[in-house]
Amino acid sequence: MRSEAAFAHLTGVAPIPAPSGPAHRHRLDRGGDRAADSAPHTTAPVSVRHGGRTRTRAERRTGEGPPKKDVTRRLERFAARGLHHALTAAPAGQSLETTAPPA
Repeated sequence: MRSEAAFAHLTGVAPIPAPSGPAHRHRLDRGGDRAADSAPHTTAPVSVRHGGRTRTRAERRTGEGPPKKDVTRRLERFAARGLHHALTAAPAGQSLETTAPPA
């Protein structure tokens, strides 16, 4: 993936402006790969139930007043950000260019 935003589009969690009158809201881009979309969609609710940092984040967002759908959208993007970081991070002591097996 060339960037986190490209990964978000692939997984279907890229925010798209969806204004309605004076309200400035966002919705998720549901395009991309269906299999890749399932990862953040499954990860977000599970990590809210069992994760400490994500649960705290969800409780804080819910307390600020946005609808549950908005909180879920933000948590899915947060999960996709973590997945992208995990997939693109090089193993300790190696750069991404040297991970290919020798010829």
